[in-house]
Amino acid sequence: MSAAPARWGALFSGGNAPRTLVLAGGVALHAVNLYIATTILPSVVRDIGGLDYYAWSTTLFVAASILGASLSGGLLGRAGVRGAYGFAAALFAAGSLACGLAPAMPVLLAGRCAQGLGGGVLLALSYAMIRLVFAEALWPRAMGLVSAMWGAATLVGPAVGGLFAEWGAWRAAFWSLVPVTGLFVGLAASVLPRDARVPAPSPLAWRRILLLTTMVMAVSAGSVGSRPGWNLAGLAGFGLLAAWLVRLEAGEGGGPRLFPTGALRPGTKLNALYAMMSLLAVTVTTSEIFAPLFLQRLQGRSPLVAGYLAALMSGAWSVGSVASAGMRGPATSRALIAAPLLGLAGMAALAILVPAPSAGGRDVLLPICLALMSVGFGGGLAWPHLLTRALRATPAHQRDLAASSLTSLQLFATALAAALAGMVANLAGLSVPGGVAGTAAAAFWLFAVFAAAPALGLVTAVRIVRRGRARNVPTGRETAVPEG
Repeated sequence: MSAAPARWGALFSGGNAPRTLVLAGGVALHAVNLYIATTILPSVVRDIGGLDYYAWSTTLFVAASILGASLSGGLLGRAGVRGAYGFAAALFAAGSLACGLAPAMPVLLAGRCAQGLGGGVLLALSYAMIRLVFAEALWPRAMGLVSAMWGAATLVGPAVGGLFAEWGAWRAAFWSLVPVTGLFVGLAASVLPRDARVPAPSPLAWRRILLLTTMVMAVSAGSVGSRPGWNLAGLAGFGLLAAWLVRLEAGEGGGPRLFPTGALRPGTKLNALYAMMSLLAVTVTTSEIFAPLFLQRLQGRSPLVAGYLAALMSGAWSVGSVASAGMRGPATSRALIAAPLLGLAGMAALAILVPAPSAGGRDVLLPICLALMSVGFGGGLAWPHLLTRALRATPAHQRDLAASSLTSLQLFATALAAALAGMVANLAGLSVPGGVAGTAAAAFWLFAVFAAAPALGLVTAVRIVRRGRARNVPTGRETAVPEG
């Protein structure tokens, strides 16, 4: 019989308080850094160039995070708790230092890779350690608090990045992370148990993980410049690698799985749920990455204001998740349908409003803010119910795999969206012809093209809802994994 849930205060009292700070801090470092980089990136490319590689900063960071998160279990089993945290923090700090010293974009991108690897390990360790350092009654509260750090990051990240960018000191934004990381790892070493019983790491699906990251890199490589042939080659490489991954997951390659049975098989309920989650993540990411650049160049906003406006999507996502978390029954189906509708309306409005250069007056910014919030709120509205349905649609013996795969899926969709957004923006003229005209064209085509993501999400949502209504009616033709 499981223990009764404990109160929130138990996380912040006695010996639990510093442990809570460490676990929440690991996620906060990863998340805040993501928003700092997004906010200061327009200042970075203005100083050291590399506009063609604008989206690569996010793509490489998130792709490296996938690798880091995947390797965290093995690192924890081999280096122990303190060793794993120390290694991850050192890697993250080294990457931050490299970014701050970067004389050109390639060096900055290398630093972002190091940050992503270290940050991915910290992210995964925070969730893994909850079961090792807290009583079982505190697990739900601890999970909720760690997840909430993403919401807090939308407040802190744009503020730190925006202020440093306005002071003309974007490098110091990266450097500021180094002493903070040092304090974090010192606290972790002093409060985390040296002799915690670490579970033996499960076999790593290394070939599949490398395929995921290589798929993202194929699109990223194809996104550089505005040569259609090169862009198509990148997409073709992605398609071939994706087909290989599907074959492996179908059981033709053996070895440990990356996703539960049916997740990549068209026609199953689980596949539809994973597809909708990916489409919602793509919708938000493609908008969020380039919003600071567009708002600064086209709407005359300062780096600080542009960073916070872009973060409206993430803030609205959190509000949507909280607002819908208590929904039950038919209300959850309505939330699934409303989510892509809100995303589609927001993307269409952004395609009209953002490309038109203006002085950024209130009459212009207010509709843009509402559109950004519509995109984020829609994603958050559906997200808790998609996660829940995905776990229920997975066979009981694969639910641990499903839980871990959902994090990999979200990170992969984010990285892929960043790469595709960079491809569309460059093709539309972001760097050639560049300037206001090129940026305006890039803004229009980015929002217009990726409005297809929520449109496809709507079709998928209708399919999910219809199958949910009919799940108790045997047809003799159902191939989906049972909900359980």
